[in-house]
Amino acid sequence: MTGAEENERFLLCRIGSIFGALALRDVREIMRRLPIEALAGMPPFVLGLAVIRGSPTPVIDAARLLGPSAAPFLPNTSPASGRFVSLKLGERTAALAVDAVLVVGSMSAGTLADMPPLLGETATELVSAIGALDSKLLIVLKAARLVPNSIWGAIDDSGAFA
Repeated sequence: MTGAEENERFLLCRIGSIFGALALRDVREIMRRLPIEALAGMPPFVLGLAVIRGSPTPVIDAARLLGPSAAPFLPNTSPASGRFVSLKLGERTAALAVDAVLVVGSMSAGTLADMPPLLGETATELVSAIGALDSKLLIVLKAARLVPNSIWGAIDDSGAFA
């Protein structure tokens, strides 16, 4: 970790049995779940589109993004459970569906470690660091990489933003 990252503030979320952290600079807002419209041809981690602040916004299931064996976010259950974390991704916005938003805080360099090379290229595209918090796995997600360009293209081609 670099010195700049040591003092960075994060939003800590619960994703199934693990903790996920997002750089606070990438977080636009936290909200209750909204209705989601599915889109054909999307990978399993893209739940569909939700209208957020008047704009169709892709919703990413954080649990499915991290692994196929993770318990999926259930879009048709009670809106009282789960949250959306709206993220700034350059000129675009996406929502990450998580089980709970826990706290905003800073993490020390001792809490986080660079990604081990054995985890592979796909993991390093989505995850910037790993660590442990209260004996649970902590994964620091790279917000800018959560929605691949191919998915943006497919969403744009669907006419959802027209």
